[in-house]
Amino acid sequence: MFKHLILSITFVDIKHNMKKLTTLFVAVIAVALVAFKPIAPVTFKVDTQRSKIEWTGKKVTGQHTGTIKLASGEVATNGKVPTGGKFAIDMNSMDCTDLSGEAKGKLLGHLKSEDFFGTEKYPTAEFTATKITPAGAGKVNVTGNIVIKGKTSVITFPATYAVAGNNLTVTATDVKVDRTKHDIRYGSKSFFESIGDKAIDDEFLLNINLVATR
Repeated sequence: MFKHLILSITFVDIKHNMKKLTTLFVAVIAVALVAFKPIAPVTFKVDTQRSKIEWTGKKVTGQHTGTIKLASGEVATNGKVPTGGKFAIDMNSMDCTDLSGEAKGKLLGHLKSEDFFGTEKYPTAEFTATKITPAGAGKVNVTGNIVIKGKTSVITFPATYAVAGNNLTVTATDVKVDRTKHDIRYGSKSFFESIGDKAIDDEFLLNINLVATR
């Protein structure tokens, strides 16, 4: 009798424990499914009025600075981190911030001419991100194709970002672009060795501040 009672109690314990294990297993699976649930991709549209690009062009005898506006753009994310992006830059919006009056007009006229960016024929430039790699909290490394005057080159630069609700900001400083890769050779010592102190640096710099919303 005691033997049957012990067996009966043991069976009840096993059944109870199995039920607990089954409940625990189901809970673990549920948590795992939530943890590994794919994050829905989100695309943010660039606010061209609030976004800003600053440029710096250097030469032997000094430098000039200015701004240029985005015509359009968007940043793709996985919901949290940027994964891609494409932008169009309005080359005719180019402005100079370190000169005024006649000197400013003369410089901008030259920059927009065929010697430099040929904005009448090429009114927009484009950038398309081809690879974005996370580089720590709020940081990424960006590689992409930039098209200026119909010529394409590859640039890579670090950027910081922040997502807050429906807003995304992306900032990158001292982004280097080699103008000679876009057939802009005016004043380049790489092509005119005897130019002396009239030489203009092959690379110009961009400070990029993007504001985008979804």
